[in-house]
Amino acid sequence: MKDSACNSGNGDRVVTIEGIADQHARFLRFLAVRVGDKAEAEDILHSAYVKALEREHQLRSDESIVAWFYRILRNSLIDHYRRSAARDHAHQRYAVEAPNSYVPELQEQSCMCIADLVTGLKSEYREAIERIDLGGESIEDFARAKAITMNNASVRLHRARKALAGQLILVCGVCAQHKCVDCTCHWTKL
Repeated sequence: MKDSACNSGNGDRVVTIEGIADQHARFLRFLAVRVGDKAEAEDILHSAYVKALEREHQLRSDESIVAWFYRILRNSLIDHYRRSAARDHAHQRYAVEAPNSYVPELQEQSCMCIADLVTGLKSEYREAIERIDLGGESIEDFARAKAITMNNASVRLHRARKALAGQLILVCGVCAQHKCVDCTCHWTKL
């Protein structure tokens, strides 16, 4: 394995991206095995490339560029796990602390279009809305029942609500945009 670096005249070593980029497939395998997802591994690797360029001055003249870059990769991997753990912890805390969005009195007053529009959503979105917002199930319980992470359940619920809101605006117009609970759209007059 040959390191691609050159001397800068004053004896300092200058990192060239070619010194580590030619090992791209090897670095990607290293990360993919550890994170289990090729797309995440690519993201981490690209981030590590940027860090390498920013920290090229830290490379010692007697150090292998590849070994130096592996150190950056390991640190990037640790950062990735820390961010993931913090994000999962925040979602779990939200699920426990957040008040349930289901309020029976509001269901009676809210736009009747919701019931019709929920049935038109993708099945995974419909189920999230029905179980969490309309059924009162916690995000944590929903995630456990679906064998998905809290993060995935939260994202699914967010996307479901966004899809439902878009449909409400299309059907109900202004009253849905202003979150009016006294709906006067054409669906309630049918």
